[in-house]
Amino acid sequence: MRQNFARRLRAVRFSSTSAPNSSTQKAAEQANKALETAKRLGGQVGETFGKLLGGYRQPLVYNLSVAREVLKQVYIRESLAPPTSVSAFTSTYSALWANARNPAYWREIARSGEWARVGIYGLEAYFVFHVGEMIGRRSLVGYKLD
Repeated sequence: MRQNFARRLRAVRFSSTSAPNSSTQKAAEQANKALETAKRLGGQVGETFGKLLGGYRQPLVYNLSVAREVLKQVYIRESLAPPTSVSAFTSTYSALWANARNPAYWREIARSGEWARVGIYGLEAYFVFHVGEMIGRRSLVGYKLD
């Protein structure tokens, strides 16, 4: 009796252990093939790029790793961190927006000479925006229309 029950229990397939069908197996095989192709092409592109750099490859890699470490140190030393709460973010930008809409603020910075600092901050924001656009376009001027 117990052996019959055990055989029947082994024959039962539970919902969490469904048999793989052919379409899922094909999809898994295709995904593995795509991964292997990407690895092969990535290696080829990396090798080609390394050949183009020639003797500059090693100094470039070294300088980039040094820059990364310096930026880590600056991040740690300056205690840089993204805002931890939405209220800190909104209060900062609401104060900036209130100052920008207030004509008395503009008169005060013109009188005190603070306008130069505000202008420099504005130029920094403008150029950071444009650098981001260039990175997004992957081109210095305009979009590539092929």
